[in-house]
Amino acid sequence: MLKPDLARIRSFNVVPSLPEALQPLLRIAYNLWWTWHPEAVELFVQLDRNLWSKSKHNPVLMLGMCSQERLDEAARDEAFLASLHRCIVSLDRHINRTPWLQRREKSQEKFTVAYFCAEFGLAECLQVYSGGLGILAGDHLKSASELGMPLVAVGLLYRYGYFQQYLNADGWQQEYYPDLDFANLPMTPVSDPKTGQQLRVSVDMLDRVVQIAVWRVIVGRVDLFLLDTNLPENDPADRGITGQLYGGDMELRIRQEIVLGIGGVRALAAMGIEPDLCHMNEGHSAFLALERIRLLIEKHNITFDEARQQAAASHIFTTHTPVPAGIDRFPPDMIARYFKNYHPGLRLDLEGLLALGRENVFNRNEFFSMAVLAIRTADSANGVSKLHGVVSRSMWQGIWPGVPVDEVPITHVTNGVHARSWMSGELIELLNRYLGTRWMNDPSDQTIWKSIHEAPDEELWRIHEQRRHRLVIWARRRLRAQLEHRNADPRLIEEAAEALDPKALTIGFARRFATYKRGNLLLRDAERLKRLLSDHDRPVQFLVAGKSHPADSSGKELIRNIVSFAREFKGPRRIVFIENYDINVARYLVQGCDLWLNTPRRGMEASGTSGMKAALNGVLNCSIRDGWWDEVHNPETGWSIGRGESYSNIDMQDDLESQALYNLLEKQIIPLFYNRDDNGLPRAWVGRMKKCIAELAPVFNTNRMVEQYTEDLYLPALRRARKLSANGLKGAVELARLKEKLHHAWGRLSVEIVECDTLHPMGIHTKLPVGAIVNLADLDPSLVKVQVYHGPVDNDGRINEGKVTDLTYDKSLGDGRHHFVGSLRPATSGRHGLAVRIVPGGDLINGLAEPGLILWDKAAQTAPPPKLGVVGV
Repeated sequence: MLKPDLARIRSFNVVPSLPEALQPLLRIAYNLWWTWHPEAVELFVQLDRNLWSKSKHNPVLMLGMCSQERLDEAARDEAFLASLHRCIVSLDRHINRTPWLQRREKSQEKFTVAYFCAEFGLAECLQVYSGGLGILAGDHLKSASELGMPLVAVGLLYRYGYFQQYLNADGWQQEYYPDLDFANLPMTPVSDPKTGQQLRVSVDMLDRVVQIAVWRVIVGRVDLFLLDTNLPENDPADRGITGQLYGGDMELRIRQEIVLGIGGVRALAAMGIEPDLCHMNEGHSAFLALERIRLLIEKHNITFDEARQQAAASHIFTTHTPVPAGIDRFPPDMIARYFKNYHPGLRLDLEGLLALGRENVFNRNEFFSMAVLAIRTADSANGVSKLHGVVSRSMWQGIWPGVPVDEVPITHVTNGVHARSWMSGELIELLNRYLGTRWMNDPSDQTIWKSIHEAPDEELWRIHEQRRHRLVIWARRRLRAQLEHRNADPRLIEEAAEALDPKALTIGFARRFATYKRGNLLLRDAERLKRLLSDHDRPVQFLVAGKSHPADSSGKELIRNIVSFAREFKGPRRIVFIENYDINVARYLVQGCDLWLNTPRRGMEASGTSGMKAALNGVLNCSIRDGWWDEVHNPETGWSIGRGESYSNIDMQDDLESQALYNLLEKQIIPLFYNRDDNGLPRAWVGRMKKCIAELAPVFNTNRMVEQYTEDLYLPALRRARKLSANGLKGAVELARLKEKLHHAWGRLSVEIVECDTLHPMGIHTKLPVGAIVNLADLDPSLVKVQVYHGPVDNDGRINEGKVTDLTYDKSLGDGRHHFVGSLRPATSGRHGLAVRIVPGGDLINGLAEPGLILWDKAAQTAPPPKLGVVGV
């Protein structure tokens, strides 16, 4: 007789059995709309508060655990049923709301955006996220739902999710990986209409075929499809492809990214979804570009370059990484092994495929970069803050040799957070009273938020003190549980009940523990920190949380240093490390702290969103001027550590910035917090809280972010893609042939003569005529632009913040030589410079920079150009 684990198991699903009156609860439970609607969450809390907590806020699991007696009782409770009815009405109103594009008359075009990401942070019970990238992706979906955007999303369903964290007795991070129970999560298998079974698609993986199952998660009116390889028909190694998020080695990573990119496109096709645009949120999904190119080749019998023009026009790539080390890169031989049978379908040899992932296409030893692949196969690319856009343009300038860094075609869309997911219920009620309810669905309308100033200071401060008190009580319970788990001294466990002070200035520091985030900057001057912690008149306390990547021993050491300091400090327990940072922990911290601390090395934090979550709750920020905080110019909404200085000596930087932080705490932040009026109210602090909410909430939210993506990237990409695809991809084919023609002729082009009087000073706004004689070989002048790049010149003879002026075609001079003319009007005094260049032109190019197609006057062959044409103004 076969043992049960060897026998053929016939599986079947068991779902909660609810009384008819409670059936709508299932609809709410399976739609993550409930995650940003407190009234929906309250339904499950009312049903059974203990089960809600025990299920880790998983309504599907909770309903399955709830006793039949309690369910029957709720089905007879008129008040409960009335609340349930209101929630269903609210959900229907959300789903049927007129989409933002139609309300604002932005576009009447019908289209679909497919949003790909390796992780999605939507709810703590759905552990398929690790940190900021996943939370951002989850908030993107929630706002897309609120705006009625025609968007679907694709990710991976990790059996063990991201690791769960606990600390050992020495304060060293340990990891464990709980097995997720898919059947009891708020998601459902996608059915294959032909078989009635769960939909499956496949990808080739080396010499095997890997089957992929598709699951559906509903997020309001947006569908998220998660891909799962843990199937009996797969090889054991392939079942583990979707085992862990960011686990394993490069072999596992490339397999995951093949499943996400190529498998994701195939899953959408199998469901009859043909997206007009694909948004790659980070480079993990960049293989989707290859699959979409392959499908175009297969359908239209065209070349790789012709298909790439069409596909790239419909791709948007968002990079979240400010350093090359953070990019997934694979050895050339690994790409060769995994794509040996795939690249012929691209009508591309292996060398051509490898070149797509190289910054320097001629370096055959260069690793294959997923970010470079995404950049080379997407016409639209962006960073996630204004400063990160600057960093990204500098970081990837080598892809466009000869192009000045400020013209590298990478823009920025600053991140945001989903307002209602992170605000406390009490604050939401206050906003509804004084702002009305418009802010909920239109949080990017800045005029609405000004009404927060009408709320009485006493009322806002009372709510905030309640949240801080709740945070302290919760942190004590967490601390006690942590100590019990590691079998700590019973005396320490008892002391946990008195840890922290519900009335003290509470500072939060919670983020991934990577060394560049400098989680130990506070410890730089331990004696100064001890004096702050020992102050009984003006107490200060710190709540710290965050995970380090399992392979990052330096990050783990930072955690241990903080825990050791807290344990060895002889005074009151005013530093507490909260283990296992997740959505639930983050929510408590950003709602209950008074100050949010952020200390990365400038330029290393692409955006940072935890501080945005805090700001929505009126929590003031104290941060290095990096990421999003570099865009906050009002000093009355928080404090900046330094002024954005750059340092060559890291130790000196840490010393100076730690001292600057202590100075802010001692001389400004602590005095302001404890400066109370006769009623015990910190009027000046509350005033800053109001300004923080009024000025930052309407800007740094994902509704504004999704609207900006739509207006700046989605709609322009849609128009360009449809223009190229018209008449059987006629435009894409013409564009590919035009680029081929330009590349073939480019080496024979030259700027022969620049006509410009740069020897004599001139007045501001005075017209400066410029002419150029260029040799275009056999190219028609309409296929190029002759431009003047001009602006102020620095002491190294280079143009800063250059501007571009197109010259106008004048006449042919014969033998391929042509004359172009124009003029400049310098707007400032000082040394100015100019250089003449040739770039591609024409409607099909439409201003896009093409790698290798920029030709400078020989006197300005360096990039950025000009030591040429210096003129005094």
